[in-house]
Amino acid sequence: MTTPDEENEPLLVGMPAGNPSLRTVAMPADANPDGDIFGGWIMSQMDISSGVFAAHAAKGRVVTVAVDAMTFHKPVYVGDDVSCYCKLAKRGNTSITVLVEAWVRRRHSDTINKVTQGMFTFVAVDANGKPKPLPPE
Repeated sequence: MTTPDEENEPLLVGMPAGNPSLRTVAMPADANPDGDIFGGWIMSQMDISSGVFAAHAAKGRVVTVAVDAMTFHKPVYVGDDVSCYCKLAKRGNTSITVLVEAWVRRRHSDTINKVTQGMFTFVAVDANGKPKPLPPE
């Protein structure tokens, strides 16, 4: 089964190097009646993924404070294997900005596409929810 964008897209060599911060499969409950995955679903997967990445860097609790520059390059379909890759974009005193790329391997195919990217900013917080300094690198 091919999807509409596969007919005009070259096969990409592969996903980014390294391990994804999150990997999941897009399911029918995450789609509209035409089988396209809701943008909010992919954005939530990217928030989870980058939150795990940021919490590891902060060695503790973080909260999302901004989502910037979301770009949806291609649709995600039911059955696609979705992987989110994270990179540190900026580190402040209490904040961490993470570049997140979402990639898919199309269902029953070797076709790989980058589908979405965005910048997510988190602030490290203490037990009372107040900003706290990040640990030394």
